[in-house]
Amino acid sequence: MAKKRANGEGSIRKRSDGRWKGRYTAWRNPETGKPIYRNVLGKTQSEVKEKLAKAIEESKGLDVIRSGSYTLGQWMEGWFENEAQMKVRPSSHATYRGYIDNHIKPNVGSIPLGKLTTLDLQGFYKKLLDGGRVERVESAKKPKGLSAKTVRNIHQAISSAPIWRYGKG
Repeated sequence: MAKKRANGEGSIRKRSDGRWKGRYTAWRNPETGKPIYRNVLGKTQSEVKEKLAKAIEESKGLDVIRSGSYTLGQWMEGWFENEAQMKVRPSSHATYRGYIDNHIKPNVGSIPLGKLTTLDLQGFYKKLLDGGRVERVESAKKPKGLSAKTVRNIHQAISSAPIWRYGKG
């Protein structure tokens, strides 16, 4: 019989594809009180135990209860430091950091999460397509707008941070 894990330690099980999955409660939605679950995967049970312990510790960094007082820039910073570090590949960290610093924070980073709307983001994406390229020497001969793929990647970064569950927009 399997050992019972203590409250707050998450759960571990073997999937049908042979990998191990750890599941934990990251936080609770302040409006509904329902738990928000996150998963970690690994090839071995011990690998998942380590990842699960790290994920639980890092999930304590974002204060979801105060999410209404955060701006999008602050939320993205917290998400990048606490959650994205374990979710995305190390090679993607520099790319995400560039998206946050060069595009998200300067354009829509000052908007409070509670006031952020889809129209704000649609206008932001249009602005990036029309003239969002950061002025650098190597970009002098390129068109002023970002490619559609880059804008989709920026959208993916914003969508990865769970702001839609807590914002009122």
